[in-house]
Amino acid sequence: MAVRPEALLFDLDGTLVDTAPDLARATNALRAHHGLAPLPYATIRAQVSNGGSALVTLALDIAREAEGHDEARAFLLAAYGQAVAEESRVFAPLEQLLERWEGAGRPWGIVTNKPRAYAEPLVAALALRPGALICADDLPVKKPAPDPLWEAARRLGATPAACWYIGDHLRDMQAARAAGMAAVAVGYGYIEEGDDYRRWPADLWFETSEALVAAIAPAETAPTR
Repeated sequence: MAVRPEALLFDLDGTLVDTAPDLARATNALRAHHGLAPLPYATIRAQVSNGGSALVTLALDIAREAEGHDEARAFLLAAYGQAVAEESRVFAPLEQLLERWEGAGRPWGIVTNKPRAYAEPLVAALALRPGALICADDLPVKKPAPDPLWEAARRLGATPAACWYIGDHLRDMQAARAAGMAAVAVGYGYIEEGDDYRRWPADLWFETSEALVAAIAPAETAPTR
């Protein structure tokens, strides 16, 4: 069993914030641009954690290395960037948890493979106040490398062993393990069909955000070392 956290680190898309509605809108805008009918929301949602290139491949069946992929990705990201928080919301009840966590003087942050140009305005629009926000373009490497998690812990003044890193993708667990943090997998995020999150190399697994909060809540009033 992982030790109780002194600091919380979250993946962004699909873990802390439900960004799929806005990314689905941008993905279907790309399809409309090419004269294609919209894809079902559930189909797009399952690919969100794989990033913009995966959404381009899903939308247009264009491989990452193929001609036209980069242009399509630029269109998708431009469409997304126009409204990154139109429908995106913090997963309930994580917003309330973070309010109490901050009130107790405890540190938390976000480590995401989302570029800062989209992550920063999203976080601001949702009035989130992480003590550290590490994005895809902040360091030379990104998850599953442990370096972004280490940098977040450094900025929070926490040791890696005192942190929980919470995510909805295999690479999140790999990064947490490599960083020496508790790897916490959540099943409510953007998980592809056929991918069993309980088979990921995690220390803890939570099916719902409510279950996650219930596991963290007892630590809220524990004294900070």
